[in-house]
Amino acid sequence: MTTLTQKDSQTLYWQYALWLAIFTVLYNVAEGLVSIFFGISDEALTLFGFGADSFIEVMSGIGILAMVLRIRQNPDTSRSQFEISALRVTGTAFYLLAVGLGASAIYNLFTVHKPETTLPGLIISIVSIAMMWLLVAGKRKVGRTLNSVPILADANCTLVCIYMSVLLLAASLIYELTGFGFIDSIGALGLIYFSVKEGREAFEKASGIECDCEDENCHENSDNHL
Repeated sequence: MTTLTQKDSQTLYWQYALWLAIFTVLYNVAEGLVSIFFGISDEALTLFGFGADSFIEVMSGIGILAMVLRIRQNPDTSRSQFEISALRVTGTAFYLLAVGLGASAIYNLFTVHKPETTLPGLIISIVSIAMMWLLVAGKRKVGRTLNSVPILADANCTLVCIYMSVLLLAASLIYELTGFGFIDSIGALGLIYFSVKEGREAFEKASGIECDCEDENCHENSDNHL
């Protein structure tokens, strides 16, 4: 029976990390397209905001993909300018999303706007929770095996996506059960909190601050810990 050497094992897990990064990007593209389509057609603000967040996660995912390719080839290199730029663009996009959602939610509250239906949001959120949970588990396993702080930090960011999916699920379910129109705008306001949080963390990462590998607290980490 063939036993993998430590080097072979690391190579295999870096391959896993690469496929996880690629899948994250592709899944967020699909999720973003579907969510925005139904968010617009059903006039559901929370679902639209969720879809917009998915596209921002695509930008973040591309930066993670570049990081995995870089570390895989040379673990001792520092973060590339492309990765830093991707983080700053991602952070800016999250802040802009927060502003847009805030303005739209306030307008909808004043005009007593109600979505036509939130059933698509209900379905999308359930699928998203399942897929994101599998990604978190996969990224944590790979990150811990490779002792990679950035991959574990990415797993924590994916965990935030689960929180946003739960928020979408709750808002969609409450509306379907009660018809309480304000819940859609309230759900959008909840997304603002997570958008600002992710935006801030993106800028912190661009400045060299990584999330702790075991929890969501952040601390300084040099690229030597990659």
